[in-house]
Amino acid sequence: MSMLAHGAQSPFGEVVEWLEAPWAVLRPSASHPIRVEDYVQDGSYIIRAEIPGVDPEKDIDVTVTNGILTIRAERREDEITKHHSEFRYGTFRRSLTLPAGADEDRISAWYGHGVLEVTVQLSDRGAPMSGRKIPVRQDHHIDPT
Repeated sequence: MSMLAHGAQSPFGEVVEWLEAPWAVLRPSASHPIRVEDYVQDGSYIIRAEIPGVDPEKDIDVTVTNGILTIRAERREDEITKHHSEFRYGTFRRSLTLPAGADEDRISAWYGHGVLEVTVQLSDRGAPMSGRKIPVRQDHHIDPT
């Protein structure tokens, strides 16, 4: 069962996603949402987030505070004139409530092929901590060119 409480689980999920783009102009200062999927596997809670076209060392921040995991990313637009673009630029942000038993001391993050994968170990103690930043490692087997 998914820890997320929206999206594909809702019969209206696709309609909301379809309507998302036209309404985004009404909130230009708001950040873009990050699309995620989550699951539990082998005693870990895993979150996968689509964040293509960014440098994980400079453009992605993953933090955890009091049971809330926050992913923030920024994609900057190149200084070239484009004929047409449907890419999204700017700040992307998503906060997720970690499940019961999440161990905030044992969280790792990897980025490769445009996907950020955050792994949170599940344990019995899982007491919320004061907050910390999670380093994001890059999959060095990926050739970005």
